[in-house]
Amino acid sequence: MVNQSSSKHYKTDIDADEWAIIEPFLRQRGPGPRRTVDIQYVVNAILYLDYTGCQWEMLPKDFPNYHTVNYYFLKWTRDGTWDRILTVLRPIVRHLEGHTDAPTAAILDSQSVKTTGNGEERGYDAGKKIKGRKRFIVTDTFGLMLCVMVVGAHWSESAGGCEILDDVNQTVPSLKKIWADSGYQGKLVDYVALWCHFVLDIVRPDPDQHGFKVQKKRWIVERTFSWLTWWRRLSKDYETTTTSSEGMIKLAVIRMTLRRIHTALEII
Repeated sequence: MVNQSSSKHYKTDIDADEWAIIEPFLRQRGPGPRRTVDIQYVVNAILYLDYTGCQWEMLPKDFPNYHTVNYYFLKWTRDGTWDRILTVLRPIVRHLEGHTDAPTAAILDSQSVKTTGNGEERGYDAGKKIKGRKRFIVTDTFGLMLCVMVVGAHWSESAGGCEILDDVNQTVPSLKKIWADSGYQGKLVDYVALWCHFVLDIVRPDPDQHGFKVQKKRWIVERTFSWLTWWRRLSKDYETTTTSSEGMIKLAVIRMTLRRIHTALEII
């Protein structure tokens, strides 16, 4: 294995304690040639790209070859590695912050973003007047992401909400209530009541409201979207496939969650 101990340190790098948490999910398993690259530096390279928004071929030369880095990013995205890591990190954060490991409430929302170049699954969001893709996410009441889905921007809130809530219904059995804005009212509420184990609660603005006002619970998911926009690769959707788009979002959430665990442990 290549020794890269002399490599530069970047803001997004995983430290030893954080690496100890996620390393078991990235170990080589099964038959095949022994890896000749340090996987921690591969992860650091992907995080650097995600945060800075650089192109694959523009990765600093102290990282492994960008073809290798791209190979592992796609491999771990397609085989569900990011999902498995997030499933373990969420209860750790909740426990360290004094809450039950499994969430009982969550918030649903979407965000339309522009795309660049060519890619699959693009559309036009007439409401936001954006040509590109739409990100649907569900977070718990502490802003930790439970599920993400990227589709064309032409998808309606009702159609996208149905798809992502079906996933949440299967993967987060502890949920009892999900809040969403008025864009999700109507048939989706009836669908959830019929097929899901939780209730969809629509948060409507006060009829006497004038100007901006923070809405109950919905500010939490909006804050998560704002966290994601700190990552330049996510400021637009640069990915060819929606699967890669979801992978970049999950990776950013993993990094932020690891940092949150690190902070909580320092306080303790």
